[in-house]
Amino acid sequence: EPGVLFMDVGSTKRDVVDAARRVLKDRVASFVPAHPIAGKEVSGVDHADALLYSGRQVILTPLKQTDATLVQKATDVWSAIGAQVLKMTPENHDAAFAAVSHLPHLLAFAYFSAVHKQPAGADFLSLAGPGFRDFTRIAASDPAVWRDILLANREEVMKQSLRFRHTLDALEHVMKTGNAEALEDLIRSASEARATWQMSTPKPTGSR
Repeated sequence: EPGVLFMDVGSTKRDVVDAARRVLKDRVASFVPAHPIAGKEVSGVDHADALLYSGRQVILTPLKQTDATLVQKATDVWSAIGAQVLKMTPENHDAAFAAVSHLPHLLAFAYFSAVHKQPAGADFLSLAGPGFRDFTRIAASDPAVWRDILLANREEVMKQSLRFRHTLDALEHVMKTGNAEALEDLIRSASEARATWQMSTPKPTGSR
């Protein structure tokens, strides 16, 4: 008979797995790390939403020694509230979410602060429209939560930040040299890739 199922809902996994190994010791086989890909830029019980996980993905990152029966139980729990369950290693999880979640938050915090704190910042913000609103929405996210996420996954976030810097450097270089054709090519590459990208949508309930 399998033991009690332990899960978490954190946005990083390697640090959580390390903590679970230290604390649970022999019972670590009962731990199934989980990351529901759902949330809001507001936090606290006042903003609770019973449908938050419906139609959203949940990533499970079981360890080699995790009890397979408990992995299935964890899958069933998340599926029961409408989520689509995926599985990957803790390492691959943290690398992926550094790229698609953690770095975007870091950039949003930095960008909004850069505009807000300059002498004419208030004037600039008064002119901002929907594009600015959408681009910076996540900059309103909970500071304590994102302090912890960025520190916990800093190694992978810094790797992604370096990739971003190199790409930004390339764009700035062709701007400085006035190379309109090269600039348009770089923009087109991003624009066309973004135009064909679609956010993953879970399969209908009951499908395999």
